Amino acid sequence: MSEQSNGRQIIFGAILTGAGGPGHANAWRDAQVQADSSIDVTWYIEQARLAEQAKLDLVFIVDSQFITPDSPPHYLNRLEPFTLLSALAVTTTHIGLVGTVTTSYNDPFNTARRFASLDLISGGRAGWNVVTSGDAGTASNFSLDEHFDYDTRYGRALEHVEVVKALWDSYEDDAFPRDRESGVFLDPSRLHALHHRGEHFQVAGPLNISRSPQGQPVIFQAGDSEQGRDLGARIGEGIFTFAPSLEQGKAFAADLKARAAALGRDPSGVLILPGTTIFVGDTDDEAREIERATQLADGGFDKALGEFGRSFGWHDFRQYELDAPFPAGVLRFAERSFRTQAEKIVAFAEADGLTLRQVIEAVASPKPGPFTGTAETVADALQQWFEAGAVDGFNLHVGRPDQFGRFTDEVLPILRERGLFREEYSGSTLRENLGLPFLENRHTLARRRAEQAEREELDAAHGLVANA
Repeated sequence: MSEQSNGRQIIFGAILTGAGGPGHANAWRDAQVQADSSIDVTWYIEQARLAEQAKLDLVFIVDSQFITPDSPPHYLNRLEPFTLLSALAVTTTHIGLVGTVTTSYNDPFNTARRFASLDLISGGRAGWNVVTSGDAGTASNFSLDEHFDYDTRYGRALEHVEVVKALWDSYEDDAFPRDRESGVFLDPSRLHALHHRGEHFQVAGPLNISRSPQGQPVIFQAGDSEQGRDLGARIGEGIFTFAPSLEQGKAFAADLKARAAALGRDPSGVLILPGTTIFVGDTDDEAREIERATQLADGGFDKALGEFGRSFGWHDFRQYELDAPFPAGVLRFAERSFRTQAEKIVAFAEADGLTLRQVIEAVASPKPGPFTGTAETVADALQQWFEAGAVDGFNLHVGRPDQFGRFTDEVLPILRERGLFREEYSGSTLRENLGLPFLENRHTLARRRAEQAEREELDAAHGLVANA
């Protein structure tokens, strides 16, 4: 085992985006890729089983609820996460099942009930990716004139998560004796209403479903803005992010864990999991050729131009002269959308005085990634990032089946030999496999602490009497 790993092992998730997610508009045209995979439950089941056979930690289902004709193929036509993950729950046994659900367009009671159901169906393998919805047009699908502003989105998100977690503790773990002889089905002293009245939600509770073997589903979060990082530090147990370089990854991980520690959390319980794509070849040069050819085939200028407006509230950039300076004032369209990403794009364009065409070309051009090469080269890079403290693991974009197969068949055995990846699952729940603690019911914990304090007080009183 590597000295630097200190017994830790790399976490791996698989992102299932079927016919092609952002930046992969033409992936479905590859003969390896099933063109209708995004709506074929058998495809998802097969991918989940392959990931489970490889002992990966989780599969991740992304989601959003607003599209335009320029949206990526997978976004245009895909299965709803809860329905899909319930199917995966009964066709797998160990792998974690993580789905995206927005706090902006759901109520906490429904969120809590659905994830609690998935957690029970799967035997404690559910995870919730908390998002606030970056697609501003989503508001129009939920009877609203405009999307929430940033502060409202993140204030609502924090309260939403806190209410959901409280609802998940409605029943203590011993609430249901189900004693046929006495006729006692429920111990009412172990049932707790909520009576929450906050800025955004009023929820009486209790939730009408019990806890799972892992206590509560694992909370994941993705967001790079200041508000997003603060939210992740407060509630995230897994952080989905993007790290273009080792140094940027180290800086992000250090920042998130420092914010969590400042809030009194154990930073080791905040797992940093950037999304990445891996290309494996017989030689490093061949892998780079595969990477470049795949990126060229998946995208192109016209597709990139159409998709470019998503960060700016799906503003249509086709209306501008391509060879004129990058359009001024477009950040206003991103105010209630993916503002942080839009700010980075505008800063990049303005720093070098680029035209719109040059910016789109930069977006669309092939980019060499850090995890491309022979199986040995890729394993070395993954280990380097892990031991440098930039990551706790990786979320892998599952694209071409042959590349995913080379990763599981060639890279993972090397990491296993180095003691950096599991031979078998260590537990039956997602928390166990991620190395996260079981979450004791808050009411059980409070009662146990009160009883302990009472015992200590009595012991102290008896000591005073004995010494009198």
